[in-house]
Amino acid sequence: MPLIQFDALASDLPTVWKSSVVGQVGPARIKVLRMDAQPYEAETHDYNEGLFVVSGQLMLQVEAETVVVRPGQMYLAPAGVPHAVLPGSHGTLVIVDV
Repeated sequence: MPLIQFDALASDLPTVWKSSVVGQVGPARIKVLRMDAQPYEAETHDYNEGLFVVSGQLMLQVEAETVVVRPGQMYLAPAGVPHAVLPGSHGTLVIVDV
């Protein structure tokens, strides 16, 4: 498997908050995206989603709770649970869809 530089890939993406698939392991898709300080409205998926912060921070609203995910941490969003990105999130995010 080739070496993946997530920060470099994210910085080359033309649009913030638009992920790009970088690989697949079994049924899991691995995506990268560049975050900016803007919020992103709530979304719900029919699959589990791992949100791994490579750099910066991700601030989520999950139900009534605010969750801050820092570099080296991953939040696991279960299928069917709405989650929104709060203002101030920035950096590189790797998403694993399972």
